[in-house]
Amino acid sequence: MTPLKIGACLKIAEIPRHRDWLFDDARDIEVQDFMTFEALTAGLDDRVAMARAALDGFTGRIGIHGPFEGLDIDNKDPELRALITRRLLMALEAADSIGARQMVLHSPYTLWYQNNLMVTPDYAEQKRARIHQTLAPVMRAAEDKGVTLVIENIHDVDPATRRMMVESFGSDAIALSVDTGHAHLARRMSGAPPVDYFVRDAGDLLAHVHLQDLDGHADRHWPPGEGEIEWAAVFRALADCRGSPHLVLELRDKDAIPSGFAYLKRLGLAC
Repeated sequence: MTPLKIGACLKIAEIPRHRDWLFDDARDIEVQDFMTFEALTAGLDDRVAMARAALDGFTGRIGIHGPFEGLDIDNKDPELRALITRRLLMALEAADSIGARQMVLHSPYTLWYQNNLMVTPDYAEQKRARIHQTLAPVMRAAEDKGVTLVIENIHDVDPATRRMMVESFGSDAIALSVDTGHAHLARRMSGAPPVDYFVRDAGDLLAHVHLQDLDGHADRHWPPGEGEIEWAAVFRALADCRGSPHLVLELRDKDAIPSGFAYLKRLGLAC
């Protein structure tokens, strides 16, 4: 199995500490400064300028994490759906301004959804219609800008549910993200399949992966090797993907990026 090149998720101010590792091999970078209302309104132009300066000379792939707190893309209130759409469009503008070609959004699917799927007629269709109403304008703008929206698993139990939602848009501007920690946490909490199943189910729609480890109890964002995830199985599944997803360490402690990378490198999985 050929080792895969991985990068990291960082705030703008954290990029210089890892610059040589990131820039010398053009590793994937996910900028995580544009996730809140404050970040997208107060001092946005300055924040964009700082991101451009920090990324000056970088030749790798760039993404951002979009806003998510309180922004359920399946919101049942039409006025709030319109607000969520506007917020996501603001983030998309920021992504384009710094040269990012991906924006991570959170999935609205949960164990509650899976367990109530057959209780209410057209339950799945109604939910998907609300998601389309929220995301359709964002997706059209993403198509125009050449940015891909990648939908990250959060509480998802069945990876096929989120995949079918993404497929329903019929656009190259929307794809799938797998967060390894979230997938494993869902396995322990809700009986979801193993992490590598999430990767394999995504198949050709997989465009982005958050690499993080945990203990199965909480969303730890530990470096690989400190938790329970079977990394060899995950990377075998990634190696079978025909696409080239952004692969980024998303760690709570950014100083642990070197040790997380070194662990995967020792296993012959990452380079």
